[in-house]
Amino acid sequence: MSIAKTFKKENTKKDIRISKTHNATDAIGVLEKNMDIFVLTYGQFSLIDSLIAILDQTGPADVVISSWTAADAHLERSAQLIESADIRSFRMIVDRSFKTRQPKYYYHMIKLFGHECIRSIRTHAKFMVIKNDEWNIVVRTSMNLNENPRLENIEISESKEFTDFFLKVTDDLFNEVKPEENKSQMLDLDSVPELKSYKLIEADHIKRSSLNVPRITYSI
Repeated sequence: MSIAKTFKKENTKKDIRISKTHNATDAIGVLEKNMDIFVLTYGQFSLIDSLIAILDQTGPADVVISSWTAADAHLERSAQLIESADIRSFRMIVDRSFKTRQPKYYYHMIKLFGHECIRSIRTHAKFMVIKNDEWNIVVRTSMNLNENPRLENIEISESKEFTDFFLKVTDDLFNEVKPEENKSQMLDLDSVPELKSYKLIEADHIKRSSLNVPRITYSI
């Protein structure tokens, strides 16, 4: 199954840059409505640093984080944001292998957020959704919820339609997977339109010897 959605944003301002040494606040810069920001980094700041930089501008918001893995320090910082009310509601999606790969971090995550806030599925998607009455932000990234000093990318889009799409996916996921379930099957995500099927066309192998020899149309 493939889920596809095309977004065409009118009068979108695009900002593309590389940041080798700047922190998240300086690298992301000032958020604007209907804006796309793409930043290539050297891994000098984390996904949580990016979330804090965005929340500093949007104010308290509802947050979704999808990550393949996570580390203790970043989970703690997420919990602190919830306690400080910077995060009004929180949902987290992790890969089902996280429990066996990092049991210490997994159970710490459960202790911090509770089973209701977390779903474990087969995923490698890394994204965040930050939404309140004023802002609709989707972050797509190569970053996990840990420190990783390597070449990373982060793309921030301010778009209600795009945000609503990701929230539909999240709602379906949380409805389809039970709080303590470690889901191995791929999800249905029924409320999200699926990519239309294309007819597969097959042909026999064409022998090279059957191809016409090109004629010379010029001389030297």
